[in-house]
Amino acid sequence: MSVPQSTPDVLAAVLREVSFASAAYRWIEMGAPFRLVFDRPGLRGVHLVASGRCDLVLADGSVTPLAAGDTVILPRGDDHELRQGRAPATSGFELASRFPGVRLKGGHPDGESTAIVCGAFIAGDPGHPALGGLPRVIHVPGRDGRPPGWLAPYVEVLRQEAFDAGPGSDVVMARLSDALIARALRESGTVTDHPGWLAGLRDPHLAAALGAVHADPAHPWSLVTLAATAGLSRTAFAARFSAAVGEPPMRYLQSLRLHHARRLLRDERLTVAAVAARVGYRSDVAFAATFRRVVGVPPAEWRRAAASEVR
Repeated sequence: MSVPQSTPDVLAAVLREVSFASAAYRWIEMGAPFRLVFDRPGLRGVHLVASGRCDLVLADGSVTPLAAGDTVILPRGDDHELRQGRAPATSGFELASRFPGVRLKGGHPDGESTAIVCGAFIAGDPGHPALGGLPRVIHVPGRDGRPPGWLAPYVEVLRQEAFDAGPGSDVVMARLSDALIARALRESGTVTDHPGWLAGLRDPHLAAALGAVHADPAHPWSLVTLAATAGLSRTAFAARFSAAVGEPPMRYLQSLRLHHARRLLRDERLTVAAVAARVGYRSDVAFAATFRRVVGVPPAEWRRAAASEVR
């Protein structure tokens, strides 16, 4: 089997579906020892270490040492801390509320200083199954105290905007952070060991199938047609997809379809049968049975519950 001649831009398609958007950036100077906690639900962190050093610590206790020039992104919104030494916890959000503007200071006033550009972004579609396919942490190491060449221009402008905000800075930071996140995800796709669609992009065969599914999830895909799209035998495709993405191809397709279905069910003008057809089910009965088995309730009941939450 040959490698597909062209593969759709899966990363761009997923980012459009998830709708990442910038929230805010702050320039934070912390004197050691310090312990800066980020645990606001829904916010996904971006940290650019401008100078000094600290550790990134996740809730499970895993530690990533950071130094000047390093960038870390937490695309799944995991609670985390930035710390150096032992110190009482300080909420990053409480620190921001105590200091007006974008430049914040904390920690021990006479301790070793670490300067970090701390940002946060949100997912416009936080329930999108693609978020689960992202690694918990994307770590882009610096080189000689500076970000790598491909990342440096984004980091430098974000640093300047966060340090000396002017008119229109929010717009500038929003656009730049979108580009930074996209570039970091693209680069990390070549090295991530976390199973998911991002890891699948390393394989051009799988990238072709993923691109086709995201471009048209309602198409009557089967394991045979997806394998043909990937340019592989059915057995080889199923094995490679499951190993890289972490689940069988048809289950991945099902998750994507049901996510689109939940979004469409919020539109009361569409019947359940119309929603079923739009997401690729030939029978509304089959759609309702699959929806109930996976989601736990029938589509109509889910729609009523979702409508009551809005009210």
